[in-house]
Amino acid sequence: MASEYGLKRHFNGDAARLIGGRIRAVHPEFDIEGYASDVERRIPGKELKDRVLVLAEGLRTRLPQDYPEAVALLLPILGDELAEGEGMFNASWFLMPVARFVEEYGLEHPEVSLDAIEEITKRHTGEYAIRPYIENHYEPTMRRVARWALSPSHNVRRLATEGIRSRLPWARTLTVFVKDPQPVLEILEPLRSDPSEYVRKSVANNLNDISKDAPEVALATALRWMRESPTPETTWIVKHALRTLVKKGDQQALAILGATGGEHLRVPRLEITPGSVTVGDTLVLSFDIENTDDRSHSVTVDYVVHHVRKNGRSIPKVFKLATLDLAAGERRTLHKTHMIKEVQTRRYYAGEHLVDIQANGLVKATERFGLRT
Repeated sequence: MASEYGLKRHFNGDAARLIGGRIRAVHPEFDIEGYASDVERRIPGKELKDRVLVLAEGLRTRLPQDYPEAVALLLPILGDELAEGEGMFNASWFLMPVARFVEEYGLEHPEVSLDAIEEITKRHTGEYAIRPYIENHYEPTMRRVARWALSPSHNVRRLATEGIRSRLPWARTLTVFVKDPQPVLEILEPLRSDPSEYVRKSVANNLNDISKDAPEVALATALRWMRESPTPETTWIVKHALRTLVKKGDQQALAILGATGGEHLRVPRLEITPGSVTVGDTLVLSFDIENTDDRSHSVTVDYVVHHVRKNGRSIPKVFKLATLDLAAGERRTLHKTHMIKEVQTRRYYAGEHLVDIQANGLVKATERFGLRT
């Protein structure tokens, strides 16, 4: 398995031995080697989440069948709470199967499980484990989440917002919050100027999720927060929360962030060199942007590459370029380099690619380049 990459490569027999060794310190009869052997036998060909499930299933068959008793043996292995800035996937990645254990096997004991999730999230994360409890024990879970939002622990406050994201990556969509985001907004309210960057990032991501299904709700919330909480922390949250709407050119989102005068901007010149490239080459975008108004404006400039797909269609990808202030009548020249590089989430196809220059979300100029593969 030497060719494996990413987080999944860590979830193997060695991970089972690490977890098992900690369990044996409080549960001497735990079969470490049997656990590790079973994991090694079952993980080949499986991706991350399925590997983690294998490790959780191995715990279930080797710990006491009484769920509260099993959880009581797992909690002492968690270790110390993570400080601000300590990455859960660096310091405590091996606890993912413990969180999955609670997610999979604890629904009949919601209070015990929510207590466990609160402790797990201090050392790792409970953002996935909590979601079945929202779906199956909504009222008590949301009461607990409301308490978590007021916790002195930044890790627990972060769980309060991350665990209820409607469109959390790698997780099932919480349709209850897609249909009605108001319960989520009530949880976010006391966190809109949180001192922890870890929490603020989650609040921003949560409001960004809301903006995808209820943009008018997200915009109204962002505007109110900026008025009622004029702090750098709230400003940061709102800026990142509105990123999807900004990329779509939503003029209200841009206005909330201070971008003005989009209708007065023009790009009279756009050049892309070279005109033809291969993967690994670098493009240079050079263009002029002009404010034709008789007053100054704050401008957000992005560029959009329309990547050609296998079927000949194209998919736009927005890239940030610059934020600047243009005086009345000012014309400025901007340059940007863009590498056509391989990434895991994108495959390149030969063909003519379009590039747009957007000013305050409005397309002001378009040019093209050829890609050879």
